[in-house]
Amino acid sequence: MKIEQMYTGCLSQAAYYIESNGEVAIIDPLREVKPYLNKAKQDNGEVKYIFETHFHADFVSGHVTLSKQTGAPIIYGPTANPSFDAIIAKDGQEFKLGKITIIALHTPGHTLESTSYLLRDENGKDHALFSGDTLFLGDVGRPDLAQKKGVVTERDLAGFLFESLRTKIMPLADDIIVYPAHGAGSACGKNMSKETIDTLGNQKKTNYALRADMTKDEFIEEVIEGLLPPPHYFPMNVKMNKEGYDDIDAILKRGTKALSPDAFEAAANETGAIVLDVRNEQNYAKGHIPRSIFIGLDGDFAPWVGALIADVKQPILLVTPEGKEEETVTRLSRVGFDNALGYLKGGFEAWKKAAFEYDTVTSIQATTFREIILTDGVPVFDVRKESEYLSEHLLNAQNTPLNDLNDYLPEFPRNKTFYLFCAGGYRSMISASILKSRGIHNFIDVSGGFKSMKEAGITPSNYVCTNKNI
Repeated sequence: MKIEQMYTGCLSQAAYYIESNGEVAIIDPLREVKPYLNKAKQDNGEVKYIFETHFHADFVSGHVTLSKQTGAPIIYGPTANPSFDAIIAKDGQEFKLGKITIIALHTPGHTLESTSYLLRDENGKDHALFSGDTLFLGDVGRPDLAQKKGVVTERDLAGFLFESLRTKIMPLADDIIVYPAHGAGSACGKNMSKETIDTLGNQKKTNYALRADMTKDEFIEEVIEGLLPPPHYFPMNVKMNKEGYDDIDAILKRGTKALSPDAFEAAANETGAIVLDVRNEQNYAKGHIPRSIFIGLDGDFAPWVGALIADVKQPILLVTPEGKEEETVTRLSRVGFDNALGYLKGGFEAWKKAAFEYDTVTSIQATTFREIILTDGVPVFDVRKESEYLSEHLLNAQNTPLNDLNDYLPEFPRNKTFYLFCAGGYRSMISASILKSRGIHNFIDVSGGFKSMKEAGITPSNYVCTNKNI
């Protein structure tokens, strides 16, 4: 028996490859399916089952493509109603895979169809639980994503989740290995551990939601407390996972079309495409296509694309580092952005050589900023999350979180220079690109963000901790 966790850090997502006696099962595959096919080929195995723990909101699964290419059935838990052929498992239904058995445990709460999969080894011993978004390490799945007005509320779902955990998961043996669908950084929970594998026994000791003396009402209150609004793209990804989508090969063929600077500009004008620049922030600051949006591949690329571009059907033209074209299109497709129209051949340097207009972002080091903030009345904007800001922030800095930056546009002065920063420089450059696309140019970015400020000797007299628990 082989179990391999295939973790994708950008999405904080874990897919699973399971092999026994030449038969293979994949749990919650990503959009691009070649890695699973290649592993099966290396093991002289055949994909027999594709298990989905639920209709994912934060990424587009590869279940449909993988099923087409292998003939393996897609398996969901009870109450799922996909638009394509699938096996809708009964609670407790068993699936033989080589010498092992995988058992569907209906665990509603995160969503109504949420299902965990219990792996029983060849000796009949419970060995592992693939818990999807029902149980994370340090947390449980948020219960607000699948609420339906007039039918089921987040409190209803939280109650279902309480029962699922107490009746289906907590009675299992402590030595069972828990393999969750996500880790720290995912928007599907709020308190996930950086670890991605643990025993159920340890989770019973350390996970707040598994306290033995917890009442149902206490659980509901604690689980729903502090939930941030879900990213805008979540419902669109659910729709794609439920109804199907175009094959990844077709998406790659269209998105990796090389366009000359002239053709690139023409395509932008004719289609209304967003120009998305995925280079690093320093290169973007030195020069970029006017009104292009920066979201660098080196950061949390796919989640920020999903959070900031309103429609997955939005046409996109790409400015990428050389050789990163296919990776960019692939990572866009993971969150449902399938309408990339091509990339700028030769990159930004080709744009400059063709004598097209370009823009820059003024950026200063934290050591320079240290002197500037001693001047009274200097407008400073912190684009970190509210929780980061409340933990520690510069005196007089206004919090305008990147997630909701468009809501704060009236707050930015138009007749004087202001300063922009985040934790390390990535999010402030995204913010800079958004502001420029909205016609706001009178700002300066603080390179390296809050971290560099502290390293530059901006002392506690210049910043303040506002969280009494820290």
